[in-house]
Amino acid sequence: METHKELTIGLFGFGVVGEGLYKVLQQTPSLKATLKKVCIKNADKKRNAPAELFTTDREALLNDPAINVIVEVIDDADAAYAIVSRALENGKDVVSASKKMLAEHLPALLALQAKTGRSLLYEAAACASIPVIRNLEEYYDNDLLHSIRAIVNGSTNYILTKMFEEGLDFKQALVQAQQLGFAESNPKLDVEGFDAVNKWALLLTHAYGITESPENILFNGIQNIHALDAVVGREKNQAIKLVAQAQKLKNGKVAAFVLPQFVKADDHLAFVKNEYNGVEIESGFSDKQFFYGKGAGSFPTASAVLSDISALRYQYKYEYKKLYHHIPQEAAAGYYLRVYISFDDIALVPKERFEWIEEWHAQQERKYLVGVVAYDELRKHNWWRENNTSLVLTADPVIEEVETRKLKKKSLELAGIL
Repeated sequence: METHKELTIGLFGFGVVGEGLYKVLQQTPSLKATLKKVCIKNADKKRNAPAELFTTDREALLNDPAINVIVEVIDDADAAYAIVSRALENGKDVVSASKKMLAEHLPALLALQAKTGRSLLYEAAACASIPVIRNLEEYYDNDLLHSIRAIVNGSTNYILTKMFEEGLDFKQALVQAQQLGFAESNPKLDVEGFDAVNKWALLLTHAYGITESPENILFNGIQNIHALDAVVGREKNQAIKLVAQAQKLKNGKVAAFVLPQFVKADDHLAFVKNEYNGVEIESGFSDKQFFYGKGAGSFPTASAVLSDISALRYQYKYEYKKLYHHIPQEAAAGYYLRVYISFDDIALVPKERFEWIEEWHAQQERKYLVGVVAYDELRKHNWWRENNTSLVLTADPVIEEVETRKLKKKSLELAGIL
């Protein structure tokens, strides 16, 4: 059996990550990987590499029998899927960093891997430099994995850090993130949670064998986080983070969502600041383990791509053990979440849909409450995303069952809002 495969690479994309990979490969001669050709869109753009390396013809890479690895780091999800599919069908192994493409097409890509026997690796698609996919795939047994909580988007974490530590409002912090290159000129994918939920869809597969389309996962971003929310957090000695969470319930199903959340000062995730990412994994016997590193940027992302390329020398494949070798877990519904909600007008908040309300603060111009609401209510309705309403989960937000609903009316009456 061949144990140390010689790699000849065809690279799609020469932006921040692609150029970073080019530089990293030059500094890693021991890898014995040759970059033969780079496919780019704009032939006229000046690049920091020899001109003969570049082509605009994708077929020159996909049909070259000498190229046995395709690395794809472009930002067009549809084009990325076409490239990755063709590469696998043409007998080439693939390394990708396109979380949107992977999350949207994962079932089809799983089928292609099974059919072709080729390897598709994508460590760079979630948390960049943190080796979380490989760890979930190899290290943690499905039955013993209690929970994963993570900050997976560096742009939103940077914005929230500035809101908390420097008192900036959301728009000021966003402009600063854009100026530093942590957020795109069109930041919607980051700040509204799309990037985070795409990454979470991938990690759920490797953690629990759950293959769920991102649109079926409860999520929101930080676009509605208000300066008052940061004030309330500081009063409670808690920070707000955009947290991706998966937690196994007593019934064996997994509660999974991506939402802003208050985190206590001693929480591992409270220490994750600016553009960094962090992942906390809790399992049956190892208790809590914490991974921390840069979640974006040229070299951190390129380092994850490089790690995947290196693994291909030894014919490494994801085995998707939780999906194929265990009974896959199911995503849960029917549980409850303890939430903080701030708003301008109580008339726009459907109070009667809460199981109960624990706190009610109506003194200021902007008001807030803390209460318990069903997961299904948030999945089916959008009132908590609209009319300048801000929803933040409390620390330890998951409630598996509600014993009685008699508390609902009584709590609303006590709060004086029914």
